[in-house]
Amino acid sequence: MAFEGQSGGWTFLTNHTHVLICLDRDPTMRVRDVAREVGITERSVLRIILELEEAGALSRSKDGRNNHYRVRRGTRLRHPLEGHCKVGDLLKLVNRAASSAR
Repeated sequence: MAFEGQSGGWTFLTNHTHVLICLDRDPTMRVRDVAREVGITERSVLRIILELEEAGALSRSKDGRNNHYRVRRGTRLRHPLEGHCKVGDLLKLVNRAASSAR
């Protein structure tokens, strides 16, 4: 899926990062809405959520029939090139850029 202003079929951040950004901005966001925002299937979002939970970067709790997500900002990024950074560092950078663009 191509997004406005995007040339080619890739982005600088992964779908895992995109899911984290969505759930950090709205911890009660539905999987359907995350999928639409990121541009992937609901099944892919569910797989990513499970992987993020297994990695310790995300936790999920139930509130009735709804899920509530908590991004664990202290989790270190996984690749050796950015392992000195935490999830919170990345989200702070992306969210700061988004708020200054408005």
